[in-house]
Amino acid sequence: MPHPAQSPLESLARSVAEPAGLELKGLQVHTHRIPMTVQVLVQKADGSDVTLDECAALSGPLGEAVEAAGLLDGAWTLEVSSPGIGDDLHSDRDFTSFRGFPVAVTRRTSADGDETREGLLLGRDDQAVLLNVRGRTVKLPREEVLAVRLVSPREEG
Repeated sequence: MPHPAQSPLESLARSVAEPAGLELKGLQVHTHRIPMTVQVLVQKADGSDVTLDECAALSGPLGEAVEAAGLLDGAWTLEVSSPGIGDDLHSDRDFTSFRGFPVAVTRRTSADGDETREGLLLGRDDQAVLLNVRGRTVKLPREEVLAVRLVSPREEG
């Protein structure tokens, strides 16, 4: 279940990142950490990766904005970084860029709840996400897909 401040934090982070030429790619509130951690993932508006200096430059103004908005109670820390391997794919560009890469697709099934399938990403169209699973093409209906995440390749043996 997302933190109650998740949506307002995303809007706030987007409003601080965009003038800096950055795009918000994700925001998570990790309440299980002490102190609570707000993790913000950004990339340049053109889709390229951000540098450490760009993350640091966003961190100060974003931290001040979160503090001023009063959205979080208690102690918290802010982590600003770029999305990397292990992150969800969202845009058409992501699905094109990572074609052939190993992914885990989480989908909702009517009978058993959620299911995760792993395979090599073949692509995505309007109807389905396509995977190569042991040499066979598997079509997962797009309306059932909850997340597509890059994973480390498994050793076959």
